[in-house]
Amino acid sequence: MPRFRDTDLSLSPSVPRKERVKDPKNIMRSVDPAALEMLAKYKDQGIITGFDRYAAQQPQCAFGYEGVCCRICIQGPCRVKGTEGPGSKGICGAHGYTIVARNIARLAAGGASAHSDHGREIVYALLHTAKGELADYSVKDEKKLRRVAANIGISAEGKSVNELAEEVALAALNDFGNITSEPCRWLTSYITEGRKKKFDDCNIYPTSIDRAVVGMLHETHMGVDADPVNIVFNALRVSLADFTGMHISTDISDILFGTPEPCVSEANLGVMKADKVNIIVHGHNPLLSQTVVDVANEMEEEAKAAGAAGIQISGICCTGNEVLMRSGIPIATNFSSQELAIMTGACDLMVVDVQCIMPSIRAVAECFNTTIVTTMANSKIPGSHHVAFDEDHAVASAKEIIRLAIDTFKERKGKEVFIPQHKNKVVAGFSFESMMEIFGGLNAEVPMQALIDEIEAGRLKGVAMFCGCNNLESIHDQNHLTIVGNMLKNDVFVIATGCSAQAMAKAGYMDPAKVDEFCGENLAAFIHKLEEANKDKLSAGLPPAFHMGSCVDNSRCHDFIRVMADTMGVDTPKIPFVATAPEAMSEKAISIGSGLVTNGIPTHVGTMPPVEGSPLVYDIVCRIASDVYGGYLILETDPEKASEKLLAALEYRTWKLGVHKAVAERYESALTKNY
Repeated sequence: MPRFRDTDLSLSPSVPRKERVKDPKNIMRSVDPAALEMLAKYKDQGIITGFDRYAAQQPQCAFGYEGVCCRICIQGPCRVKGTEGPGSKGICGAHGYTIVARNIARLAAGGASAHSDHGREIVYALLHTAKGELADYSVKDEKKLRRVAANIGISAEGKSVNELAEEVALAALNDFGNITSEPCRWLTSYITEGRKKKFDDCNIYPTSIDRAVVGMLHETHMGVDADPVNIVFNALRVSLADFTGMHISTDISDILFGTPEPCVSEANLGVMKADKVNIIVHGHNPLLSQTVVDVANEMEEEAKAAGAAGIQISGICCTGNEVLMRSGIPIATNFSSQELAIMTGACDLMVVDVQCIMPSIRAVAECFNTTIVTTMANSKIPGSHHVAFDEDHAVASAKEIIRLAIDTFKERKGKEVFIPQHKNKVVAGFSFESMMEIFGGLNAEVPMQALIDEIEAGRLKGVAMFCGCNNLESIHDQNHLTIVGNMLKNDVFVIATGCSAQAMAKAGYMDPAKVDEFCGENLAAFIHKLEEANKDKLSAGLPPAFHMGSCVDNSRCHDFIRVMADTMGVDTPKIPFVATAPEAMSEKAISIGSGLVTNGIPTHVGTMPPVEGSPLVYDIVCRIASDVYGGYLILETDPEKASEKLLAALEYRTWKLGVHKAVAERYESALTKNY
């Protein structure tokens, strides 16, 4: 069970339920200066945003918040009221602990579905490219293709690039629908030996992604599983399916579009240009957005002929992260403030694919003459312009979309726009491979040892991974920035993905010039040492926090965890590594967090998942999970307290590993596997 030296700390929130939402009716719920300017300008002009809608929802239903509202069958909704009598159970007789367990398991299944369906699209694109059926795509990173093939046990000998790509794509598709009892190939290829044994012993290996998700939906159907321990631990199988889907998505995207390397860009609404055709790419799938970026350069003259100074592309959410990482495209903003980018009046066209797209962008766009373009068959918004994207005509689709943007600019030209002049320099593009190359500047043979040496010498406290979304239960971006500031000042090495990374980027935490301002003395010295060792390779310095990509690119962070553990000669529950989703919002956050717990990582969630309605389920995810898997949830809504708990978790792991090593040395025995 997790322990802290400070006995006042626990895994439970320090703030009571009724006090968690501060000033709930105030729509100025952001620490982003650009967002605050936009909200102030349009506060009394009838433009409704997510900030207004959040305030209108207050107070939210306590039954749903705590997870004791069940809508799984159509006898309901059922709400657990009290601990005794007929109202203490659902109509079917389900206890509160069963209802809470089912709800959280279904959230994990939804998250795994989102990540993995994204991955499936990318895999089919690689397969059709390898077969010569897609003229607009090619294998951009042959080295990554060969590395992936080797990792999953496919020989490249005697095979052409396309032959090898086809075999890798078919292996990936098999992980979606394998009919044998063999575990997913992409999972077993990217975890430690200790985790392989643990997952086998606990019988939670997914044999295929689709089967894991379908199995969970069946298990949580009315009248099937009522055991909360069984439900929650089987949901961990779904989280491993999510891990598999994320890793497939990252690997195949790198093969098709190139593995990211450090690049220089900017972030926040100030990246938009009033005199240019402004196109915002938003969503999560890079198949179209990357093509839009590639084609835009060819269409600069068309934009200039329409009276524009050129074309400005910027990104929101993880589509934005994808094109930032590979092409240096600037970030406009992140999830909660997506409508505000349209409200500048400068956004000519927003092209969206899937996930985290507010349906409300269409209503806001009507007020500002912005064209909203949906592109995917499973993600449409009524009233929007739909360009049916298919990989066979990717370039043609991209050109059609860009011309729509140019036509919209013609109507906007000369009209007033309001672009908050806030932006910060960003150095991003830190794939796992580029991170290892940077560490390799200090230790070419064992790159990760460069970081481990700093930790074992006591100069760094460990590594913190930031991920997840925005959630207006907290103040927009505040949890991200408070916690990352505390981690950096306390000499914790920070890696980040998703909207969390974008919050940091907007606020300057990815500007190399701010290393000494934001980082503790030892962390700053380490980053400068890395810069010096790589000065001939880097076009810019290294930032305080390292942007590792989109949501699915949490797989890069999992690689970081695995290699760190292997280099230290331990399993993942023993390494000084923590994770945090400071403003978790989506089902994907549940599946990502569950996967981290399963892989032995203390994982903080800064907005409450619906588990408080059952003390038993609460104990499973916060305590029993630790005993079985080594990872656990830290549920804390106060970012200052969360920082204390994350630092304490790192301290405990470092101390305990030191004790285990000292005992092994004293008795000349192997290091204990206990954690």
